[in-house]
Amino acid sequence: MLSALAAFVVAALAKLGYAGIVLLMAIESACIPLPSEIIMPFSGYLVHTGAMNLWLVALMGAIGNVLGSLVAYYLGALGGRPLVEKYGKYVLISRHDLALADRWFERYGDITIFLGRLLPVIRTFIAFPGGVARMALDRFIFYTFVGSYIWSLGLATIGMKLGEHWDRLSVYFHRFDAVIGALLVTGAAWWIWRHVKSLREA
Repeated sequence: MLSALAAFVVAALAKLGYAGIVLLMAIESACIPLPSEIIMPFSGYLVHTGAMNLWLVALMGAIGNVLGSLVAYYLGALGGRPLVEKYGKYVLISRHDLALADRWFERYGDITIFLGRLLPVIRTFIAFPGGVARMALDRFIFYTFVGSYIWSLGLATIGMKLGEHWDRLSVYFHRFDAVIGALLVTGAAWWIWRHVKSLREA
């Protein structure tokens, strides 16, 4: 699973270069779980080989995140709440989720977007509730860019430091395939059960 995903990322970056970073990171931030934990470290490896520049790699990662996040933001801002309230049950999104997002932004404010960009998994979906909460667009872009730049730079630096040992990562991809697969299945089951229960109670 992870090996195939890594192969796709490697091929895209090898063919598209910096544009590939922007594209892949945009996909990740548009609520599509394409792990930046693979994209950016391999980009860092390309920095090690001299094919890329570390600061440009981080910049392209942040730009990609902003572009993808804008898609999720506008989905949330323009149609998120009415669509979720009307059709959310078909994709297992409840009003409780919207209320939770509202309370999160009321309690922590705009910094929620910045912090969310520094957290694995959460960073993929944080833009949508930002749109639903109608966060000011200029601040949304600013916090998304800063958080994404820090995240991208950190992962790319790790990949650069790994350098010539990058090929050894494939061993760990194979080793943890079963564990990650089990976690994904468990998480999906919990998600479905929670939302079906919430919808029935509603």
